[in-house]
Amino acid sequence: MKASISQVLVALFCLAATARAVEPAIIPVPQEMKLQDGVFTLRADTKILADGRDRETAMFLAEKLRHGTGLTLPIRSAVRPSTGGILLTTKNADQSFGKEGYELTVTPDSVIIRAATEAGLFYGAISLMQLLPPQALGSAASTGVAWEAPCVTIKDGPRFVWRGLMLDVSRHFYTPREVEQVLDAMALHKLNVLHWHLVDDQGWRIQIKKYPRLTEVGAWRKGINFGLNPKDTTSYGPDGRYGGFYTPTDIKEVVRYAAARHIMVVPEIEMPGHSSAALAAYPQYSCKGGPFNTDVSGGVFPGVYCVGNDETFDFLDNVLTEVFDLFPSKYVHVGGDEVPTKSWSECPKCQARKEAEHLNSDRQLESYFIQRIEKFVNAHGKTLVGWSEIREGGLAKNAVVMDWIGGAVEAASAGHDVVMTTQKYCYLDHYQSKDHVKEPKAIGGFLPLREVYSFDPIPHDLPAEFQSHILGPQGNLWAEYIPNIRHAEYMIFPREAALAEIGWSSKDSRNFDDFLRRLKIDEQRLDQMGVNYRHDPTNTGEK
Repeated sequence: MKASISQVLVALFCLAATARAVEPAIIPVPQEMKLQDGVFTLRADTKILADGRDRETAMFLAEKLRHGTGLTLPIRSAVRPSTGGILLTTKNADQSFGKEGYELTVTPDSVIIRAATEAGLFYGAISLMQLLPPQALGSAASTGVAWEAPCVTIKDGPRFVWRGLMLDVSRHFYTPREVEQVLDAMALHKLNVLHWHLVDDQGWRIQIKKYPRLTEVGAWRKGINFGLNPKDTTSYGPDGRYGGFYTPTDIKEVVRYAAARHIMVVPEIEMPGHSSAALAAYPQYSCKGGPFNTDVSGGVFPGVYCVGNDETFDFLDNVLTEVFDLFPSKYVHVGGDEVPTKSWSECPKCQARKEAEHLNSDRQLESYFIQRIEKFVNAHGKTLVGWSEIREGGLAKNAVVMDWIGGAVEAASAGHDVVMTTQKYCYLDHYQSKDHVKEPKAIGGFLPLREVYSFDPIPHDLPAEFQSHILGPQGNLWAEYIPNIRHAEYMIFPREAALAEIGWSSKDSRNFDDFLRRLKIDEQRLDQMGVNYRHDPTNTGEK
């Protein structure tokens, strides 16, 4: 009998120890987290307590939980915790974790989320939702689920201020609602920048009232192109042309939706290259006057604005003025990559400009173009962002460099801010397996999850005194071979979760095996949210 009792006690102890040892599956992993005994249980009588601006996050949390749990949690004005309540407050917040930092304390009796800003409260609420069962993030209420969160104390804040994802909608058009689906998944992982690639050779996606032909002509092409199956997409107009565009109302709604999730939307209006869609509509702003079309594919970049024509700059200034009105973001991206200068070398106006400005090369002519645009951008209180190539020929005075092929050390050492989008680690259009037969079509390359997770945005040869100029990492989804949002989600997730952890968590805290453990639970969250993702991310087809 004594032996039997001892065995039972040992079994119970082991069971308790096992349960106690299970770590929460939060992505990105918090800076500091201590697991405590017990759980907090959501009940029908649980109240969300908030005051003033804090109510915005309270309403977001209540709405998300209502959908997933079926519980309608009332919001009450309060600045102090109470038994059974979830308190969100900016009172007496610890400033040491930055503007996006938060403290989360879960006890059996209450939950307290404390932060210096609304953004911090939001991220604390996201962590709380990740502590709950994955069904809490569902679009429909689940039954038979114990809505329990383990008791923890978390002190958390991001490593980098820029944690981004670039979505290319020029090659293939995704609807406003589909873009919002991506924003929802970004918010789950505390990403805070959507870089919206709205303009390229194959499509102009933003309606500009002063220049209606940009969308009447530039938003459409004859077919899907890139050798894809026309049935893989529904983005066709009534006349059968392929494409689409966003109205100002669409843009404002997406920007509002993103802002509610503390995501800044940065528009990209490509110039001076990658501009065939614009020049198909207004060929007078090219060197030769056309013709141009939006059916180009296969790595051809023929559309280049004429830098010798002052009317070109009037046109772009007018376009950007309307863009500024639609996007409150501090930043505007102007591209600046892969500019073929042959048309400039053959253009009398461009060569006259080069001589008048005492420039020695066509690359310096490109720098002149970017610097002239930057003056207009800065005059409107905005900051210009461009790809690596904008530093060639001389970097604009206040520009931010988005490094995809180099230049981060050079730019940061000169006092410029840099976003790290290194092709080797951040290009989500690359294959996730070497077994291409089993993967959807991609542009090429090979970028498995483990490789993404190994990325450190701080260049190893950047002196410490300049490292604060590295704003953070960003994943890029170029969409040449991605004609629909389900395909896009497959390419983005779960690699986006790895990039999120790189951008948020400390370098020392990262552990790939533990990330995979947490990812198994995170995939259940994505299932609940209806997000398509690549299953079995460690299977890269290399064996």
